[in-house]
Amino acid sequence: MPLYKRKPFSLVESPQHLDPQELVFQVRFTKEIFQDYQKYLKRLNLYRQRVWTCKVTGKTNLTYEEAFVSERRAMEKVQQFPKELMAPVLHMIQYSSLSLKDLVNEIYIKLQERLFEGLELHGRKEQSVFACKILMILDDGHNMQYKVGWVDKGKKVTDTSIIKAEDLIRKKPPFSRNILKAFIRESTSKSAPWVVHENLAKKHGISTEFPEELRDKLTIRNGKERKNAGRNNIMDAGDNRINKKRKNTKNENLEGMDMINKKIKKGPKSAEEEKMKEKPVKYPIDDLLVQPGADDPVFTDRPTLSTDFCVPMDCLGDLLMVWDFCSSFNRLLHLWPFSLDDFENAICHKDSNLMLIVELHSAIIRLLIKDESDYFMAIQNKKRKLKITLTNWSEYLCDFLEMEDRVELSSHVTTIKRGHYGLLDIYVKLGILRELVSEALSTDAVREKLDDCIEQQQALAATRREGTRKKKDDQHLKEEETDVKEMDQEHIVGNGKENSCNSALAQGTKSVHSFKNNHISQNGETANKLRMDDGGGMERVKSLSGTKDNMKGQRRGKDKDKEAREKKPEDRERHLEREIEKLSIRTASLGKDRNYNRYWFFRREGRLFVESSDHKQWGYYSAKEELDALMGSLNPKGERERALQRQLEKYYHRISTALQKRSKDVAQKILLEEAVLRRSTRVRAQPRDSPAMAFLRYVNKWKEN
Repeated sequence: MPLYKRKPFSLVESPQHLDPQELVFQVRFTKEIFQDYQKYLKRLNLYRQRVWTCKVTGKTNLTYEEAFVSERRAMEKVQQFPKELMAPVLHMIQYSSLSLKDLVNEIYIKLQERLFEGLELHGRKEQSVFACKILMILDDGHNMQYKVGWVDKGKKVTDTSIIKAEDLIRKKPPFSRNILKAFIRESTSKSAPWVVHENLAKKHGISTEFPEELRDKLTIRNGKERKNAGRNNIMDAGDNRINKKRKNTKNENLEGMDMINKKIKKGPKSAEEEKMKEKPVKYPIDDLLVQPGADDPVFTDRPTLSTDFCVPMDCLGDLLMVWDFCSSFNRLLHLWPFSLDDFENAICHKDSNLMLIVELHSAIIRLLIKDESDYFMAIQNKKRKLKITLTNWSEYLCDFLEMEDRVELSSHVTTIKRGHYGLLDIYVKLGILRELVSEALSTDAVREKLDDCIEQQQALAATRREGTRKKKDDQHLKEEETDVKEMDQEHIVGNGKENSCNSALAQGTKSVHSFKNNHISQNGETANKLRMDDGGGMERVKSLSGTKDNMKGQRRGKDKDKEAREKKPEDRERHLEREIEKLSIRTASLGKDRNYNRYWFFRREGRLFVESSDHKQWGYYSAKEELDALMGSLNPKGERERALQRQLEKYYHRISTALQKRSKDVAQKILLEEAVLRRSTRVRAQPRDSPAMAFLRYVNKWKEN
């Protein structure tokens, strides 16, 4: 359960003996039921405040629902914690007095240094590398050896051997530091020192007795607390005797006054209760509670969604996810960009060696090979060449599908090996790509790319803040100059000496202000340069390794910053905002409507997609008029629709421009198709000439040699 101001919070108990016809109010995410609407609103407003903490991850400043979702997701990750590591990790946690951060770092380092019984890794056997599991650690005092079991795809031990430590090949850590943090929080009941839950300790044979050193520390601390408490009690006792005498005399005088006050209060109390009942609702509130009001504007009808997709409706989420990944990381993948329409048509096509599909799979597989992960080990065991071509790409794909935990997809390996990839069902094709993308997201190359983008965004954001501050300073100086001029004009009425003195004073003031202006301007430029240098610092460090790409990236960053400084303040701010948005890789939804439908806009696609609350239905808007009608149908009295409306207003120009551009492109394609059709009546035109068949002509211009 989420913590309220870092303390446990109890939910309201359900009322007993409810009348089936009685109107009640239920909180959606806690399932609490209220009979009183005002109490319901009060509790709902409390849940909306950012005072909640995720108990598992420790994230703060969340709403209740955000903390609840964070806990649920963290728990799902914690459940994936390797079982073979639970016992050794819990032993390290028990009665540790380190802070959470230090404890996580210590465990993480120890897990990389030590080998444990039950640990799954790889080992060398007969000049090849195979998956294995440590069954026993054999230590005779001089040499450390390990009895390992060689495991098959189902993780069953098929054979055993005794090997040395140098013949064992470690995997990457099977979990991140964040998952380890969540595991520590979830498996402990106290944090100073850390105490593992009693049932977990018994299950894994962990001692529940306090160590002697820790017991001594606790004894000393408790002794000090008792001593201080005793001292405070003696002082309180003396104060209580004095206060008791004073209270007795006061109480006699106050009893009479209380009787009078009670009679007076009875009247106003009933009036206040009536006012509370008629208290107006403060908007925004939950969208489902919004009722039509007399002050409501005229809402437009929400336009009908288009649903003319080639792929099945429940596959569209995977289609968009894979395409968005390829569009965001196309340079890292060395993959020439392709449109969503082309990708959709290619997935539905029955050709087994379609160039777009071949290049897409090959690009992701190359990335996995470079990462030298489990997949790299698998193809090394099969002694495959590290060059993927049009003729052997399906072999590398089959190697990936035959790895662990892909039982459902591995059943299609036979079809792919026979050269019939194109005959696979669309569900299977997108399922394979989803697994490839999921694996690619965990590679070091993708993580480094994300880190670089974040650093550049932070540098540009710092530059923008510096520019905003400089603009405010300039405005303040202009206001001061205006005040000085007004004072000069007032003093001109005086005698000649005063005029000359005042004019000299004004000149002096102006010169001082002009000096300040120049000084601040120079400092602003220097600060901007420093910010740019900070932003490009990572690029310069990486350029020492001799990679040309990072040097080009650094030059591009400097050129962008120089270009930004040369523009006017307003243009520069807009330019920096555009550059920051270009560096955003993750696509987030714009928001939700009244019925929890999500709205998605992808930068490289001229449509506004809508996903149903159950993730099973999809649709889209493709015209500016539909966007305008959608915005006119949103009710700002509801929390979700108000937030969605603000996001649509913020990105209105970009979305409407993209919709209009796509409409023109579609109209142009129709004209071209008609031209091809007219030509085909005179000449036998090839079907590839049609714009609808553009995916057949795809060429990867960024392909690696």
